[in-house]
Amino acid sequence: MAKILTRSEVAVESTWNLDDIFATPEAWEQELKAIEQDIASVTRFEGKLGEGADTLLACLVAQEELLSRTNRTAAYAHLLQSGDSINPDNQIKAAKARDVSSLVSTALSFIKSEIIALPDGTIEQYIKEQPALEDFKRSLQLLLQTKPHRLTAETEKVLASFGEILGAPYRIYERSKLADMTFPSALNGEGEEVPVSFALYENKYVESSDTALRRNSFKVFSETLHKYRNTFAETYGTEVKRQMIESRLRGYDSVTDMLLTPQQVTKEMYNNILDILQEELAPHMRKYAALKKRVLGLDEMTFADLKAPLDPEFNPSISFQEAGELIKEALSILGPEYGDIVSAAFRDRWVDYADNAGKRTGAFCSSIPGVHSYILISWADSMRGAFTLAHEVGHAGHLMLASKYQRLTNYRPSLYFIEAPSTMNELLLADHLLSRSDDPRMRRWVISQLLGTYYHNFVTHLLEGELQRRVYDLAMANVPITAVKLCDLKGDILSSFWGEDVVIDDHAKLTWMRQPHYYMSLYPYTYAAGLTASTAVAKLIREEGQPAVNRWLDVLKAGGSMSPLDLMKLAGVDMSQPDPIRSAAAYVGSLIDELESLY
Repeated sequence: MAKILTRSEVAVESTWNLDDIFATPEAWEQELKAIEQDIASVTRFEGKLGEGADTLLACLVAQEELLSRTNRTAAYAHLLQSGDSINPDNQIKAAKARDVSSLVSTALSFIKSEIIALPDGTIEQYIKEQPALEDFKRSLQLLLQTKPHRLTAETEKVLASFGEILGAPYRIYERSKLADMTFPSALNGEGEEVPVSFALYENKYVESSDTALRRNSFKVFSETLHKYRNTFAETYGTEVKRQMIESRLRGYDSVTDMLLTPQQVTKEMYNNILDILQEELAPHMRKYAALKKRVLGLDEMTFADLKAPLDPEFNPSISFQEAGELIKEALSILGPEYGDIVSAAFRDRWVDYADNAGKRTGAFCSSIPGVHSYILISWADSMRGAFTLAHEVGHAGHLMLASKYQRLTNYRPSLYFIEAPSTMNELLLADHLLSRSDDPRMRRWVISQLLGTYYHNFVTHLLEGELQRRVYDLAMANVPITAVKLCDLKGDILSSFWGEDVVIDDHAKLTWMRQPHYYMSLYPYTYAAGLTASTAVAKLIREEGQPAVNRWLDVLKAGGSMSPLDLMKLAGVDMSQPDPIRSAAAYVGSLIDELESLY
């Protein structure tokens, strides 16, 4: 039986090069100490922000510089631990970075409190007097809008000092999952034992054409999750309770209202994504499940079979290097400036694609202004992995352009928009693959890969978002969040969506334990929002060509200097209305109809 490698056993070229952040661990340690000493460069303005526009500007610039350095040290530690959470040295570095971040956050909490305490109209007057404050106008206006929900300066400072403690639920979840959880082996269709891990199951076995392996590994995987269900439920319940208490302290009508405020999204927009897609997409996805059951000759369609390949004999593997070349070709439509970013990502080891014990599951992109982006993925030689890689490269390209054209305070957009540039790249990759061949078998294979993108964002993440919505509603009614409750909720959500077409057993009900997004505010539903927008923009690019591409590049460069609605309108999509959501659901239906006709 093949073994799961340790971090020291994987090829160095398959790991990211963190020397671009700090040349040595000693340099990182020195910067941590320097940051602590330089906190005074900002706190010297405490109590003085009412003195005038120049003082406010100097304070905001100093804050920006200190936060940039702090984020850089935190990113270094975070990436080390993401690559190998078992390594005790990485755990120590992560703790040290959190300590310094907490110190900085506490020390700088006075800035928001003092700005909000200024008499009405003061900030507007300051901006007139000091044109350089124009760069900070948007962030200042967003801050002033939170005035009704701000606590006293002393209370805000105390809350900031508890930042690391309040973030503990997410770290406990990740540490349990990545460092402590081990799985027994599973049997494949040949009766051979294969190792099981989070990464192996979610990146490889879940898409296996071997029905026995797919189902056996899901059983082994789920039985291990089951042992941790009460711990994970208590951890998540604590996170929800923390958010509930804060929303009540700040005077919000609900925790959902509090979490939507920084996204600059109305509750109607939030509910539209969840309601319309669940209602209008479900019939299409049930049809897709029925097609898989028929074509694959399955006795029943179980939850473990939903990602099975439709054409097992035509499922070409792809190496990481081949995927890199393919992605560069597909994204060349976005021009040379974007292309240079993509090339650097593959040439200069921005991507960590090794598969080792203790590595964080899933995939993510971490962008560091002043350095570059880093991408984590576990490579399994699959085309689904190529789409995921293109997705993360989309985050890298977006935030690299945004940090180039915007200053730090304006470079990161609302969560509501953040997944549009990433999912756009998946759609461009699909278009590129379709353009290279007229072979019907190739076309149905590419459509299957594209449906994987919609499944991931419009089903997996969307139903995560629905679980969040129900959990927050229960929490508002003071209903305890337990493992039994979470399993019941997830089971009901899955059964409502899939109907009688898919068997939802007790193992499927544990799906809430698999994703970290529940600890990231109202993040899950934004995947569906982003893909809705990118579906509409991709259609415009097909119809208009370069003018639509140019608008899209302008959107990427705008970063967070505009609201998510304005960013999407600049790209040519009005997300304030339900029409793009309905169009996206109908488009998925058309793909499934075409796929059915090709079989």
